Amino acid sequence: MRFFIELAYNGKSFHGWQIQPNAESVEGTLERALSLLLKEPVDVVGAGRTDTGVHASFMVGHFDSLSQEINEDLVHRLNSFLPNTVVVYRIYQVQNEAHARFDASVRTYHYKISQQKNPFLVDWAYEFKPTLDLDVMNRAAQLLLSHRNFKCFSRSNTDVKTYNCVISQAQWVVRDDLILFIVSADRFLRNMVRALVGTLIEVGLGKIDIHDFKNILDSENRSEAGASVPAHGLYLVDIKYPKNIYLDDRH
Repeated sequence: MRFFIELAYNGKSFHGWQIQPNAESVEGTLERALSLLLKEPVDVVGAGRTDTGVHASFMVGHFDSLSQEINEDLVHRLNSFLPNTVVVYRIYQVQNEAHARFDASVRTYHYKISQQKNPFLVDWAYEFKPTLDLDVMNRAAQLLLSHRNFKCFSRSNTDVKTYNCVISQAQWVVRDDLILFIVSADRFLRNMVRALVGTLIEVGLGKIDIHDFKNILDSENRSEAGASVPAHGLYLVDIKYPKNIYLDDRH
């Protein structure tokens, strides 16, 4: 039987989602806990691979098990066992062919910028004090909706078959005391959001204009785009799936 697991994590103490040798990962932490409590080897496949230091307020993974102990009590036991940097929200059965990564239709990230010194945000938002022109940044961001190849924002030497992504939302907003970049797409390349934010900041500072930004998009060259912003301001916040992967209509 296949199960989806919904969770959140503080990425500060992890070297990303994916298991790595001699480094603590979210995937490895979760697999150890599930394997111990279910008394069987458990492999978890995540919806994505967040980098070192990136947070997730909503992540989805899947795993297979024949255990009869997968219920609400397991969620409570997991949360008692896991470190306080990880919380599991739900575990529920899905169609046996459902895949947390390949079936995800839309993923949404937020990037948080604080424009004033705040000791309570030092690890949770990027402190950036220069004035930003959000209007021109939003005009540049709208170009992303009609573009497809995002190689210019991808980490170099990434082993992918295509650099094409369909971005359905890209918007800068002010929320409370933070500047927030909201971006949704069917898929994201490695380092894509952080490189994208860094380049849009250059637009907001007036270092490049809308025409320059379009040329960067068309260049398909990472060296043409801006520097990547720090990981601690980035959050995976939502993942959407088609309804036919679920066993009931409560999703």
